[in-house]
Amino acid sequence: MAFELPPLPYPMNALEPHMSARTLEFHHGKHHKAYVDNANKMVQDTPLAGKSLEEVIQATAKDDSKAGVFNNVAQIWNHNFFWKSMRPKGGGRPTGDLARAIDESFGAYDKFREAFKTAGATQFGSGWAWLVFEGGKLKVTKTANAVNPLVQGSKPLLTYDVWEHAYYLDYQNRRPDFIDAFIDHLVNWDFAAENLVRARAQRTAAE
Repeated sequence: MAFELPPLPYPMNALEPHMSARTLEFHHGKHHKAYVDNANKMVQDTPLAGKSLEEVIQATAKDDSKAGVFNNVAQIWNHNFFWKSMRPKGGGRPTGDLARAIDESFGAYDKFREAFKTAGATQFGSGWAWLVFEGGKLKVTKTANAVNPLVQGSKPLLTYDVWEHAYYLDYQNRRPDFIDAFIDHLVNWDFAAENLVRARAQRTAAE
């Protein structure tokens, strides 16, 4: 089956005023769609045709000759994950097991928030900031361009995009302001909590 552009999990204007409908129209409708279209062309009539996004990511991540395929397929996956990392009226502080895990791993929510913001603010050029589950703990990491935690042995729980097309129409060069808006008003903590449950279950099953 060909890769597909999934619909957004909310209306285009649902994240306003923190992320505009115009940004989502370009980001989802132009950039994300371009990754899907390019990836389908690249894998057509190759041994990668018919494989899942995750399978293609793992198969191409360390193959320089397949860098174009990896970049486009990984960006499809990253964006699919990013849209779910946000929700209308999101943000604030997490609760339940996720909140406890953040406190245990970082010492306090405020320390996590600082680390999560710094990861994105200090990513030189394009990339992503991630909250991941690794070695039984939560960690904050950042990746350049299309790279994601799937190729680094950790389980992603949450992400935000610091490619300029993610924020420039709304925030221009003020990336830190975009990150503040994401963390305080857009984060989908329910999605992160579900991913934590899944990651812990997978770790338990593997032991």
